[in-house]
Amino acid sequence: MTTTPSNLTTALRGRPPVVDQATWQAARDELLVREKAHTRAGDAIAAARRRLPMVELDGAVEVTGVDGPVPFLDLFEGRDELVVYKHMWYDGAPHQGQCEGCTTTPWHLKDAIYLNARGVSFAILTTGRWDEVASYVEFMGYTQPWYSVRDVDAPVGGTMGFITCFLRDGDRVFLTYSTTGRGNETVNGSFGLLDMTPYGRGEAWEDNPEGWPKGRNSCWYWRSDVDGDATWGPTSRPVPQWTRPGATPVETLGRHGHHH
Repeated sequence: MTTTPSNLTTALRGRPPVVDQATWQAARDELLVREKAHTRAGDAIAAARRRLPMVELDGAVEVTGVDGPVPFLDLFEGRDELVVYKHMWYDGAPHQGQCEGCTTTPWHLKDAIYLNARGVSFAILTTGRWDEVASYVEFMGYTQPWYSVRDVDAPVGGTMGFITCFLRDGDRVFLTYSTTGRGNETVNGSFGLLDMTPYGRGEAWEDNPEGWPKGRNSCWYWRSDVDGDATWGPTSRPVPQWTRPGATPVETLGRHGHHH
């Protein structure tokens, strides 16, 4: 049995107005029209994306992974399509000093089973030296294949922070698509769920009603201290790291320089 508040018009500060189920359903249905239009627009953009031209590159260029140097062509693992994430790297920094934003992508895509089932391979590329990268991957517990592309030219190497797609035709390799910035949000399922909640991402740029909790800087919760308090200071780690065995309180991010 659903209980009905005695006064439906009572406004709770910083919260949505309280209404009956029918009123809520009407408002929900109205928003659904916009959501469906957004979905169709996304489908149309994806269709245009599939029609982009492509650029051929040298599939023999070597990248370094757990088995040493291998040709980029090997990352396809015999499949015709490949998605890579290009993970930024801070040279010489300890685990807690690595990129908190880049951490979200491999953490949200811990394996590529569904991509593989569709004939698509997945790999993570970074400009870090392989010995540092291997240690980091082991600490994080990642199971995806990682490769160092240090000193490798774009589009395999180059600027990091991108999701990039490639197509193979025999021994020929082509760049088909690349994105950065908020285009990377596709992988981060947490964003999609937060966008469904009343308070969203809790970021200052969001359009919220008066009285809502004051937003903070973008991605403010991506680093925390050992107590779970959001902070981007020297005692912080990217939040998934606190789940890893051996993660301890820290006092420095150790970022002496970076190589993007």
